[in-house]
Amino acid sequence: MISEPLSPARTAPEDRRGRGLRLRMKPAGAVCGPIAGGWWPWSDDPAAEFPELVAALAEWVGPVNRISYHLDTWGAVARKAPIGGRTVRFEGFRSIDPHTVVVIGADHRRVSLLVVPPGVPAGAAHSALRSAADRDSTANVADILAANGVPPETGHFSPAFIPSARLAEPAEERWETEGGHL
Repeated sequence: MISEPLSPARTAPEDRRGRGLRLRMKPAGAVCGPIAGGWWPWSDDPAAEFPELVAALAEWVGPVNRISYHLDTWGAVARKAPIGGRTVRFEGFRSIDPHTVVVIGADHRRVSLLVVPPGVPAGAAHSALRSAADRDSTANVADILAANGVPPETGHFSPAFIPSARLAEPAEERWETEGGHL
């Protein structure tokens, strides 16, 4: 269950038309490990990203009740929202791995997903998703990311994914072009 995007660029929710959910799950009967699959969201906006994920994961967890995520990785979101005729709770924690979301169903079934940051180049992201959904994998999130060229400490706004030309700009110019004011 993955569609190939034309570009991995971060997008606003209104620019999402025609783009599919970038999710890969382990097949039925796969080896149990710390994660059940991988997800590459288009942005770090939970209000834009989580509803589509909720709809897709009903097959694995039934009706979704909660999504747990890392507070510093995702943008702000209401604590609960109606999705698909149900109220889904969003629970942010600093203790959860920054590259993981946990989706919990009404009957307490749950899946943990590796989350590839939106700004990761397409090749590395698709490779990480394949690794996360590998039927025989018991690798953890950090190992999967590292094996696919994504440093585990990489966040959505990490310099690791800013083109080197941008890094060469003087700090004051970057500050101005990124919205800061002197």
